[in-house]
Amino acid sequence: MAIIIDGKKIANDLCQELSHKIDILKKEHNIFPCLKVILVGSNPASQVYVRNKQKKAESIGISSETIVLPDDIPENELIKKIDELNKDPSVHGILVQLPLPNHINASRIINSVNVEKDVDGFHDENVGKLVKGEKNCLVPCTPKCSLYLIKSIEENLSGKNAVVIGRSNIVGKPMFHLLLQENCTVTILHSKSTNLAEYCSKADIVVAAVGKPNFVQAEWIKEGAIVIDVGINSVNIGGQNKLIGDVEFEGAKKKVKAITPVPGGVGPMTIAFLMMNTVTAACLQNEVDLSV
Repeated sequence: MAIIIDGKKIANDLCQELSHKIDILKKEHNIFPCLKVILVGSNPASQVYVRNKQKKAESIGISSETIVLPDDIPENELIKKIDELNKDPSVHGILVQLPLPNHINASRIINSVNVEKDVDGFHDENVGKLVKGEKNCLVPCTPKCSLYLIKSIEENLSGKNAVVIGRSNIVGKPMFHLLLQENCTVTILHSKSTNLAEYCSKADIVVAAVGKPNFVQAEWIKEGAIVIDVGINSVNIGGQNKLIGDVEFEGAKKKVKAITPVPGGVGPMTIAFLMMNTVTAACLQNEVDLSV
């Protein structure tokens, strides 16, 4: 039977360590980490995500504020607000919650955030540094935490065959580069790929981020693989809405070495790594090395 990777517990442990480092920043360096989250409109899912982020930030000593703006705000007004935060030295992290309304160019907004305050790791400059393998950049939280979970099971990934299912800018593409930097042989599969089962059957590591419930069949997966399920899909089962992942969990857990559950796997870890990125940003901006 597989190891069920307890993302909630690991995230709580990481946040405890982070809380200690935040105390050091405050007491020894007079740095008070601060995260500002911009929420445009009233998307119910976004409201939940933002509320969870703020709650976690406050619980570990990060000052956090959610700035709620109307969904019809002009793009230039949104950029003006971001620029105010860019110029405020007390603000270390800026996160613009996605998705944005259709009239706003998300890429333009992402790139209007100061690269050193881009705690989502989506700015073109941070993406470029990740691709080049540079260390002094902010990396997207979900792929970064997914790699951490993989390495909690197996530290040395050199030479491993890895498959990433999904090619989004948020998860799939950065995940590819992080695994490549660990000297894995990496294949990205997507909606136009054929023979998915064949590729998965050879993979020591599978990261599923396709956004389709139970898309990855247990029979595809190699015995002893490590499986990270990024998917969060709401489905109706027996008249009740339940969250399930992209991987056929019940079948997979009987044959793999380790697997993340949904919920309780990647989700809480993503929030923990957002907190970590905020503290990292505060350190970078003040030239303090706490090895966060």
